[in-house]
Amino acid sequence: MNRSVSGKDILQRVEQPWKIVFAPRDLSKREQVHEPLFSAAKWIFRRRWQQSGDSNVPPNRIKCHLLRVCLANSNGDFRMRLHALLAVLFFNLTSARADWPQFRGPEGQGHAVVQDLPDEWNETKNVTWKVPVPGRGHSSPVIRGDQVWLTTAVEEGRSLRAVCIECSTGRMVHDVELFRVEEPGRIHAKNSYATPTSLIDGDRVYVHFGVGGTACLSTGSGELVWKQTGLAYTQPYAGASSPVLYEDVIILNCDGTDEQFVVALNKWNGQIVWKTPRAHLEEQKKNPGERGGFALMAYATPLVISVNGVPQVVSPAADHVAAYDARTGEEIWWLGYKGFSEVARPVYSKGILLIAGFENVSERVLYAVRPDGRGDIRQTHLLWRLEEGIPHVPSPLVVADELYLIADDGIATCLDVVSGEEHWKERIGGKFSASPIYADGKIYLCSEAGKTTLITPGKEFQRVSQNQLDGSLMASPAAVGRTLYLRSDTHLYRIEKTALNSL
Repeated sequence: MNRSVSGKDILQRVEQPWKIVFAPRDLSKREQVHEPLFSAAKWIFRRRWQQSGDSNVPPNRIKCHLLRVCLANSNGDFRMRLHALLAVLFFNLTSARADWPQFRGPEGQGHAVVQDLPDEWNETKNVTWKVPVPGRGHSSPVIRGDQVWLTTAVEEGRSLRAVCIECSTGRMVHDVELFRVEEPGRIHAKNSYATPTSLIDGDRVYVHFGVGGTACLSTGSGELVWKQTGLAYTQPYAGASSPVLYEDVIILNCDGTDEQFVVALNKWNGQIVWKTPRAHLEEQKKNPGERGGFALMAYATPLVISVNGVPQVVSPAADHVAAYDARTGEEIWWLGYKGFSEVARPVYSKGILLIAGFENVSERVLYAVRPDGRGDIRQTHLLWRLEEGIPHVPSPLVVADELYLIADDGIATCLDVVSGEEHWKERIGGKFSASPIYADGKIYLCSEAGKTTLITPGKEFQRVSQNQLDGSLMASPAAVGRTLYLRSDTHLYRIEKTALNSL
């Protein structure tokens, strides 16, 4: 599709369905033909989601709205009504296999548009394929079409690579070295040299290795499109923050011991579009204490939301979280807290941002805030806070009206999003780094010991199953179609019901 076509232009095509070309008989080209329709549906979804501040709009509401748009412009014409029904049919075909393009899925909040996933699996049950991944990496799988992309580090972190595996067969398609590191340096026990999750946009995949560098590759050929190695900062324990996309820019958190900033790169050439130094770190810089420069470090992935028509980059840092205008990098608001080494990604639902931060270095706190303020919003926009069971590494998850937390020590908590009222708290067992996802009506909790616990969302705790694989699960899961992808410390698994394995 022409890069210059905007979302509104695409929507106009759906509103004028006589301009839509019918699909060819060759269903292998279906995506190319359906792209305008699906793009329109995604544009509608984004607009309705931005207006409502609700990240949990179900696909059926998108389809219904798309159908209403088409029918409203049909003027009773049978042919145009037929096009309206075809538009929704095309949306069904495409959304049934919606991609997983970034950390925590399509909207970055852990929700998968999938169905008929298995409730049980192990090394020999409901595993279509299991393939070894060279080296070590904690980046989560990202998926588009028949490709799964991962990053990894081999040669003890000296070779930073992107690998692509074919979904249908498990065959490795690309294994590309992007950066050579002479002295990788030390690393935290829970981190790797390839922890940031990649980002897929169209026919390009964007990979990030923190201070190691950022690169863009062609998903088809695996060839390098551009590299960016000019973001100078020091992060002794390696990076973890994943890239995020807003229109034509790739946004990165860069919080090191010496420099702390948020930067937007042009997605076509990797050049810097804007770069905003962190503010509000004066106290940390003046009184770092025993931590020294480590008091300024953070590892969190930002989240892009829309508030009153303004695209905000909500970006946790050491000692505070701030929101920046995604178009310019200008700071909009900030909320201070005491602490450093922030990791969890925020979530946004019902007009409320939920941010896992600190009250001091050792006490974790969850903050619920309204993101429509300016400047320091702590006294004006803080709705409630929680001081028990707060995760450090795993990100929160919202399903319907409830917020779900899995703490690093295996304590799961369910709360009301609006009030913060606790519904239940249960010990799942084990240690956790992976962020939970919601898929096929269940919540997936992956422990570092390789065990995935499935629970049913709701105000009462209900465990569905526990499923053990070999190895450790540090990466967050991904799900598309009828398939779950899990990356262990040694392998990538494709998990689906056995009945599908022979298809």
